[in-house]
Amino acid sequence: MAVSDHKKDPDAVLDWVWDWNEYLDEGETIVTSEFIVSVGITVDSESNTTKTATVWLSGGTAGQVYQVTNRITSSAGRTDDRSITIRVTER
Repeated sequence: MAVSDHKKDPDAVLDWVWDWNEYLDEGETIVTSEFIVSVGITVDSESNTTKTATVWLSGGTAGQVYQVTNRITSSAGRTDDRSITIRVTER
């Protein structure tokens, strides 16, 4: 997933999906996934499959920018991060 900019209303509870298919080799899977978020935005829940990771986010303050990072470890022992930016704005 390329670093990209997303918008979210402070009252919205939305999901974002990280697709790791291009990074993982054939037969390689996600073993662990964690989400690291800037202070001020809340992780409501997170989950993963063998190739994707999903986070549900709530909160944030209008006018603020937050970084959300997904860190995985693969079945081959590789660890990597992918991040997005969330701009909280009244919508």
